[in-house]
Amino acid sequence: MHEDLRRRALESGKTVSNKAKSKGSSRNSSKANSAPNSRAASRVQSRDVSDDEDTGNGNLSDETTQSINSIDQLLESDDFNEQTTENLRHDLSTAISELLDRKGSSSESRQTNLTTYCRCLTYHYLAEGLYGQVEGLLTAFSRSIKAETNETETGLALRAVALTAITYSASSLYEMVAPLLKRTISDSQSLPTKATAIYTLGICLTFGGAGEDEIMDMMTFLLEIVQSDGSFISADDNVDVVAAALHTYGFLATQVEDVEHESEDAVAAFLDQLDADDVRVQIAAGENIALLYEKSYTEREEDDSDSSEDDFEDGDGDNDQSSDERDDSGLVKRYNAYHNTHEVLEKTQALASLSTKNLNRRDKKILHQSFATIAVTIENPKRGLQSNNASKMVVRIHHEGEMRVDKWWKFMRLHAIRRLLGGGFVNHYFEGNKQVLDALPLIMRATGAEGVRSPRKAAGANKSSKGKYRNDRRFVS
Repeated sequence: MHEDLRRRALESGKTVSNKAKSKGSSRNSSKANSAPNSRAASRVQSRDVSDDEDTGNGNLSDETTQSINSIDQLLESDDFNEQTTENLRHDLSTAISELLDRKGSSSESRQTNLTTYCRCLTYHYLAEGLYGQVEGLLTAFSRSIKAETNETETGLALRAVALTAITYSASSLYEMVAPLLKRTISDSQSLPTKATAIYTLGICLTFGGAGEDEIMDMMTFLLEIVQSDGSFISADDNVDVVAAALHTYGFLATQVEDVEHESEDAVAAFLDQLDADDVRVQIAAGENIALLYEKSYTEREEDDSDSSEDDFEDGDGDNDQSSDERDDSGLVKRYNAYHNTHEVLEKTQALASLSTKNLNRRDKKILHQSFATIAVTIENPKRGLQSNNASKMVVRIHHEGEMRVDKWWKFMRLHAIRRLLGGGFVNHYFEGNKQVLDALPLIMRATGAEGVRSPRKAAGANKSSKGKYRNDRRFVS
């Protein structure tokens, strides 16, 4: 797969060495060349918006700028929408019928039905509505993607493919859509479409029945995009495309058990992206580096000795914690994530305290918070994802359970699923979407336990407590 795409790219005059030839100019022009009509780009420069505003948009890059401490109002409301599931089932059924009966349909009517389809599957877990229809739907979506009549219809169709993959378990889904998605990434003339297709392919690889070899091939391809600043797929210096490649690489890497042979080149590529002009690219690259350092440690096994880990530490010098801490973590270092950890740590710590007038206050705060946490992981990967020993992030799902986001692999998967499902992420969890539950397992709470109740409801009619427990129902740190 990777070789075919690489050959096609080279035959059309593209080159992966473009970055090396004009590295300085490409960095300075990165922002200017970003697609001006990209929804993701407009969000970074303006404000956070609600999930309702985002639903139905064709771009999966819903929150590419989310930092470790800025997950967008995930658990702020008890209700994520006012429609009942019965109404949504009816709307979904109608939209499916219209999409399958494509004869005489206009682009406008297809956009309307695609929007309804995406909204229904985003809000709730409605897999039963897709039974017996998946193959026909994928054919209809593929026609819209292939035709590229306009960016809106194409983007909605790509999003519909991703939502189908995460909703309905079909082992052959990836095989059905992979050739078209790869061709769209490589050949589409629309940069937003390329970025959306990258996110969609990542979801389909994860939930559509792909094997580890196929995931590894795609990671290699994504790394080519990052190393060439997008020029490998004719998206030279496009922020949205490079950010999509970085996010999807991190998401896919969580599903590969051993990345020892890929780690050195990947960290080197991500280290170079820390010099990018866009905060999204810098943070995504830094998070991937932290993930790769985390993955260089695994659970201690019975036949592991302290001396085997010391061999790596002596050669790399990236771990100065006491032996007591080593024993408590239960983790053992298997390999060096990168040959020069000192360089990585120096760069991440510098970004954690960067002082510049080129960034607005919001972006600077996100940059500082993110890289402060990233630097902690680089310094000691055994700590996982935390800004200090007491800081943890927790997501609570209604009254059913909770999940501690204390590892980078959890964080990467959460972001990828959250980017697609928005606020409906919690409903998919609560309503038993096995795909989501398998990706991010919950710790279930005991029925009737006192701690199960919502803190806000437990406060009763005491108005003075209003808002007091909001952070307990969101990601808290």
